[in-house]
Amino acid sequence: MRRKKRTTIDDMVEDERPRERLLQSGPGVLTDADLVAVLFGTGGPGEGVLELGTRVTSAIPLRQLHRVPVEELLLVKGLGQARAAQLLAAAELGRRLWPDGDAAALVRGPETVFDLTRDIRGANREHFVGFYLNSRNQVLRREIISIGSLNASIVHPREVYQPAIAVSAASLILAHNHPSGDPTPSEEDLAITRRLVEAGRILGIDILDHVVVAKDAYASFKERKLLHA
Repeated sequence: MRRKKRTTIDDMVEDERPRERLLQSGPGVLTDADLVAVLFGTGGPGEGVLELGTRVTSAIPLRQLHRVPVEELLLVKGLGQARAAQLLAAAELGRRLWPDGDAAALVRGPETVFDLTRDIRGANREHFVGFYLNSRNQVLRREIISIGSLNASIVHPREVYQPAIAVSAASLILAHNHPSGDPTPSEEDLAITRRLVEAGRILGIDILDHVVVAKDAYASFKERKLLHA
């Protein structure tokens, strides 16, 4: 049986590579694994940097990285002392730049979501984002669920709710950008939201809002009374 060829950065179209996407659209559009791949730059023997980044972020909770002992990092395959030091240095830089980084963002309304989506508001493709909240409406996790074309994002309930289950979220807020500059929800936005709201009711995880953002404006499904299944 022929082994499936691994996808490496060299196989990717240039503007889809993590570093190029970061430079073009900002770091917020990258997954945790992408960010680690950019930090490391290269993979290891017989392994691409994307595979390494995925394994590292699966094994280590990055939000708590500055508290992880070096010995624990070194147990992860592919992490030697040099790469463990890179991770810890990056974590310490983040801690110094954001001393209150352990304090989860509190979502008070669509204005907060608008502020938390600064990195995607001007993107030239749609980015569909989930904010996973605890019972106090604090953000436990932010996840870029899909990156679509200029006028469409394909979103499956499974991709939306897997992170919610992983962090035991009490509720979630959806957001995506309209590259056209007009945040008015489209018929496709309405259909996707209704489907996701229905799935959330089955799982017992409420969608509190869906905020469509543009560079200088936003539209809240909750405020427009569009949030129903």
